[in-house]
Amino acid sequence: MTPSRPLHAATSRPVVLVVAPNDELYRGYCLESVAAAYDTVVITPAALTWEKDLVVDHEVADPYDIQALLAAGEALAARQPISAVLTWNELLLVNTAVLAQRLQVVTDSPDILHGCRDKATSRELFDRHRVPSARSMKAANLLEAALAAVFIGYPVVVKPSGQAGSVGVIRVDRAEELPAGFEFATEGASLWGGESTDVLVEEYLAGEEISVECVTHRGVTTPVAVTRKQLAFAPYFEEVGHTVDAADPLLRRVGPVAQAAVAALGLTTGIQHVEMRLTATGPRIIEVNGRLGGDLIGRLVLLATGIDLPRTAADLALGLQPDLTPTRQQAAAVALLYPEVSGTVVERGIDAEFAEATDWLEQASWILSPGEQVTLPPEGDVDVARVGLLVVTAPDADQAEARIQAARDHITITVTPTA
Repeated sequence: MTPSRPLHAATSRPVVLVVAPNDELYRGYCLESVAAAYDTVVITPAALTWEKDLVVDHEVADPYDIQALLAAGEALAARQPISAVLTWNELLLVNTAVLAQRLQVVTDSPDILHGCRDKATSRELFDRHRVPSARSMKAANLLEAALAAVFIGYPVVVKPSGQAGSVGVIRVDRAEELPAGFEFATEGASLWGGESTDVLVEEYLAGEEISVECVTHRGVTTPVAVTRKQLAFAPYFEEVGHTVDAADPLLRRVGPVAQAAVAALGLTTGIQHVEMRLTATGPRIIEVNGRLGGDLIGRLVLLATGIDLPRTAADLALGLQPDLTPTRQQAAAVALLYPEVSGTVVERGIDAEFAEATDWLEQASWILSPGEQVTLPPEGDVDVARVGLLVVTAPDADQAEARIQAARDHITITVTPTA
């Protein structure tokens, strides 16, 4: 653990501790929002880089090591009057709750966050509270997976119980595909950072995939937006785009299902990213993430509705009633840019004249540079499969998706294929 002196003079504002604010591209807007409203301190696994101008103090410690995290939090609390603790890192939800308890600030219990992180526990709670989700069975080996698949009926989804970000998740359509699918899920379950190493065999939910972005204060959950998702690379579940429309009529229909799922898990405070499928029998829950959605979804919600979810997360962590009044009525979309093949990035860029003249193009960012390797799923995850991203705004979802396509027409991505 490396201590730090305060970077800026203290003010009279409440102090919010953010655990592992992560990278600037995907989560920079979150820290900027919190820092604009409150004095912000952070615990990071390495020395500050992009965060430096946004925080008043920090500690360097491994946040996945609970003892190191607690020591860093207590060191900060000795210097700063910490009033709230939060994270938007899925893998750190339980550790952050332990730290919040230690510092005696608002939090749900670590057990509740564990139930949210572990999909087997979540399914049990959904069943108990009659929340529509997917039939699910644990499988300790291939034989158990085969029996579960026969009982549930193909196609099935085989997945780790405790991972995040679609790691190790695969659809299996036939019995002869199950050995490879089970091996893929087992490898994902064994990767570092998972909440458990269990593997689940689940009913495949056919239908459009969406998420509902929710805000929960003192046990009352308010759905604030629907995110329509674009998936690719079947039989894997890679998310390649998201669209949020402030006027989406689907919110009224799916909101109660999301509220029921949050309540079933016992969550009483915070932001929830509730994933579900619109099936022939109605909306059914995939999972509930007890944090802000990734892939800039919170930024899309802000652009579309004016509701600032990172600021709201800080308000909730302080025990404050958040202001969820919409101030905008439009749509916003993000496209994650994947090449056609894996290989070496030779060129990537956007037509400068188009970018400068287009006021609805909110962001065009690059993740990989020429000379770097890009590896598509299933071998590559989101960190090495995406070359860049685009964010646009529009009056409605249809126009947002049309603008995404128009912007793509001005993008160049050239990759030399891997031999």
